[in-house]
Amino acid sequence: MKLTKRAIDNLIPRSGEYFAWDDEIKGFGVRVSPSGRMTYLIQYRSGGRTRRVKISTTTILTPDEARSRAKELLGNVARGDNPAQDISTYRKSPTVGALCDRFLEEHVAHRCKPTTQAEYKRSVDLIIKPAFAAWKIEDVTRADVAKLHHENAHRPYQANRTLGVISKMFNLAEIWGLRPEGSNPCRHIQKYAEKKRERFLSPNEISHLGRTLDRAQEDGSESPFAISAFKLLILTGCRLGEIQTLKWEYLSPGYMHLPDSKTGARRIPLPPAAQAVLDSLPRTAGNEWIIEGKEPGQHLTDLQRPWRRVRAKAEITDVRIHDLRHTYASNALAQGLDIVMVGRLLGHSQIQTSMRYVHLADDPVKEAAQLVSNELARNIDVPISSGPPNLAIVK
Repeated sequence: MKLTKRAIDNLIPRSGEYFAWDDEIKGFGVRVSPSGRMTYLIQYRSGGRTRRVKISTTTILTPDEARSRAKELLGNVARGDNPAQDISTYRKSPTVGALCDRFLEEHVAHRCKPTTQAEYKRSVDLIIKPAFAAWKIEDVTRADVAKLHHENAHRPYQANRTLGVISKMFNLAEIWGLRPEGSNPCRHIQKYAEKKRERFLSPNEISHLGRTLDRAQEDGSESPFAISAFKLLILTGCRLGEIQTLKWEYLSPGYMHLPDSKTGARRIPLPPAAQAVLDSLPRTAGNEWIIEGKEPGQHLTDLQRPWRRVRAKAEITDVRIHDLRHTYASNALAQGLDIVMVGRLLGHSQIQTSMRYVHLADDPVKEAAQLVSNELARNIDVPISSGPPNLAIVK
């Protein structure tokens, strides 16, 4: 019979499952269960086996809609496809949650530094898994990633970092054969603009901070190791983690040898002032760390809380620990060092990273230009004004 709405309505449930086949399209039929549930399906043979693929229940599609879908599927079969096998493969394919776990275990744990590992895991646990954990890897589209990126627009830095993590994960999914080549759903999604912080301590602020650190050491309100860590950060321009995990064995006359920094192994000059800070520290037998923590044999793991107390006393509450590194860079440029040398001092692997400080070199150039101009102005009777420029518009 032809499977029309009337014909389907007349199908009566039996004690066992049975099929009613359409007489116009071979392989298109309805499965009738003892409960009365009816399902459109196609049946075909592939690889010597009979295969069946469900289309939908009869309550969702009309007979004509189901017939059109059956024609499409059976046409694919005629062209060599095996939709039943495709469905089985899809059901067994890994989810994004499984991809996240593999990404963290096989890539991040072996190729990234601890701080990067923590940052990636944070993005995975807080943003990526809640959004996509149960999704099949192949189902994630650019529109889906763009929607997630937009939902985190209120925190642009985190949104951009998460976009980078997703992109790396799906690049690896292609390498691992879990998605087609060139199908990364992050392509062409534009990152949000990030406001770069450029906070540098003035000479007066540096002096005030130094006095605050000395008072904290005298009254014992802060650990001598925390105070020395802050002084070393100011005097060397090192990253927080480089000082925090510094070991005695890394020191040699005039240098610190870091076997593994953010940009690889580094050999950092140790100026006399920094050496004096190191010489003032007590050394506990059996503890390899210079900045000792409260636990025996460990380094100090939390410098943020003592820094918040110190900066409050020094009245520089908007200054982060990383701004001490920025201050080192600004002073280096103020002393006339070129940007390449500053990059070497800071351990930058690329000149582009150092270029964010290049505008700081304008101040000494501006002062030099003013000295030269003032001298020449006297010779041609041009008055020298020390006030702001006159920007009035002449009509």
